[in-house]
Amino acid sequence: MSTQSPSFLYRLGRSSAAHPWRVLGAWVLVLATVSTLSWAFGAPMRDDWDVPGARAQQGIDTLREHGVGGYASARVIVHDGSGEPLATAEVGRLTDRLLDLEHVASVSPPRLSEDGDTAILTVEYDQPVTHPDLMANTEPLEGAIAPTIDTGLQVELGGDLPDTAGEPIGGTGEIVGVVFALLILVIALGSAVGAGLPIGIAIAGLAGGSAGIGLLAATMAVSPSAPMVASMVGLGVGIDYALLLVTRHVENLRLGLSPIEAAARAVATSGRSVVLAAVTVLVSLMGLRLAGLTTYDAFGLATAIAVVFVATAALTLVPALCRLGGRKLLPRRVRRGRPERTTQPLTGRWAARVGRTPLPWALASLGVLLVLAAPVLDMHTWPSDASNQPADNTTRQAYDIVAEEYGPGTNGPVTVVVPTADGVTDEVVSTLASDDRIAAVAPAVVTPDGELAIVTAEPTFGPTDQRTSALVSDLRQALPDGAEVTGWTPFFSDISEMLQQRLWVVIAFVVGVSVLLLGVMFRSVLVPLKAAAMNLLSISAAYGVLVAVFQWGWGSDLLGVDRSMPLSSWMPILMFAILFGLSMDYEVFLLSRIREDYLRTGDPRGSVVRGLSATGRVITSAAAIMMVVFLGFASEGDVVVKQLGLGMAVAILLDATLVRMVLVPATMSLLGHWNWWLPAWLDRLLPTVRVEAELEEEPADERELVGV
Repeated sequence: MSTQSPSFLYRLGRSSAAHPWRVLGAWVLVLATVSTLSWAFGAPMRDDWDVPGARAQQGIDTLREHGVGGYASARVIVHDGSGEPLATAEVGRLTDRLLDLEHVASVSPPRLSEDGDTAILTVEYDQPVTHPDLMANTEPLEGAIAPTIDTGLQVELGGDLPDTAGEPIGGTGEIVGVVFALLILVIALGSAVGAGLPIGIAIAGLAGGSAGIGLLAATMAVSPSAPMVASMVGLGVGIDYALLLVTRHVENLRLGLSPIEAAARAVATSGRSVVLAAVTVLVSLMGLRLAGLTTYDAFGLATAIAVVFVATAALTLVPALCRLGGRKLLPRRVRRGRPERTTQPLTGRWAARVGRTPLPWALASLGVLLVLAAPVLDMHTWPSDASNQPADNTTRQAYDIVAEEYGPGTNGPVTVVVPTADGVTDEVVSTLASDDRIAAVAPAVVTPDGELAIVTAEPTFGPTDQRTSALVSDLRQALPDGAEVTGWTPFFSDISEMLQQRLWVVIAFVVGVSVLLLGVMFRSVLVPLKAAAMNLLSISAAYGVLVAVFQWGWGSDLLGVDRSMPLSSWMPILMFAILFGLSMDYEVFLLSRIREDYLRTGDPRGSVVRGLSATGRVITSAAAIMMVVFLGFASEGDVVVKQLGLGMAVAILLDATLVRMVLVPATMSLLGHWNWWLPAWLDRLLPTVRVEAELEEEPADERELVGV
């Protein structure tokens, strides 16, 4: 026996495998407890769209203080497709029904188009759009417009309240991901039992994570979209972590170890990689808090809860279920006593080939990534609006009718709030009217208390146009002091600008902390810096692909997108934080095995080949599963979900192919022993956290493989 005490992870794996039914029972108890607490004390998901740092928020708050706006609104578009003028009586009856709805403060007089076949009714509410009675709830509006639709008129809903309903998430991503993941795992592991195990563990972890998110919603505003993102990430990493452990367990079984000892050693080695990989994901998610928006805080915390649950499930349930699975986890060929193939795995042969001529391979892969990343220089971001929805969506129909009948700028008006005491209302109207980018200026409206004048202007272009941000900025400089440019269009412009600036803060934090963690893990200077650079390259390339598909329209029809559009402002930061953590997962998995081999052999090039041989199938299978999961989400109707799903799928594809299979072996072969260089002073300064576990020598009576 070794005189060294067993590691905590070794003891955890051995205990879980020795008492599998206790572990299963404990998990049932934990899930039942968390679910009960969530049911009793949890709260519904809700958004908080107030952004104190946005300048337009000041004008919104001012309107609310005077009770004349700043709350939820909706547009009811009535259109006669035959081109006949609308009947005044029917529009009047519709107005009366809208006024009777709960929380409705006012309904504007109908604004008729020039030919009279279209009318806009603006419904103002007395609560913010995030109020539980209003958020995503269009049923009252649909009930009010139904009689008008029955007369043969077309009635569509637009504005910020109907926009919150968006496209329903049908759960296609999870279903498609689970089905294809099962097929990939059967091929990778050669065992139906082994294939089902990672999926079952990921689902168990997600069940606990979902309940935990419900409890989180009782303490803060959690966006209804947050559980979807948490499920997307949790399902992917949960399967990855479980697959890594199961693969190492099966390797140990083939060496002749008992199921208990095989599980203990799998958790002691690969389990340590799981812990460190999960930590890097959590660090990346915590970087979302630096974005400055409450919504991102909720996204980060919700996804972190899911990651913690699935990682804990992998470390405890895998050894327990592997013990119960026994020899059924082995491929059928091995169970039947047939000789195994002894040829070197394809990934090992590939790594050796790249290692023989590393420079050309490194330059070629680098060139491909840079070409794919080039479109990012033209990236334009804007919060998703109705113009991006599918053509049959009512908000998109309303948007298109308004743009055709009244002009594109009517979909993105700009509101200017002016204190009447300043006596500059006429100057504001004159300044707006003199700007060539303004198509129309409505007469100033004075609030009932006489303290504010409200002026509404409509640009000559739609809100997603790249000129919108410049227009908002120029108006703020040109208008007199005291005038506040506000409304949803300036508000979205402020958010987009804020997020572009904050993206670099998030990147600096996530990259800096991740590099420090990898330096501690692998006792190296160059390995973490190289890993960060490669991750940034693959993520930039994914951004570039998104720009080409959505902004330039290349192949967008394959995703059911019928027009070019900017990328959602919410997407770059969210996508970066998630992808950087996931990419570091694969980096930790691969480098852990390479370093184990290097410390044992001292061979820098051979360790890369052998490390990639040992983990290549796991990483490839895990990446394929994640790609399927993310592409499943790209099939959803909501365009933000499409962008996020496609971007993450592309990034994972590039990471698993060009980065892990080409750049990593090529650069590590070029650097040789320098990969593991660490100055003595820095070695003394950094805390020691060993990735490669010291494996305990098992008792003699456990040497024989048992089939329990």
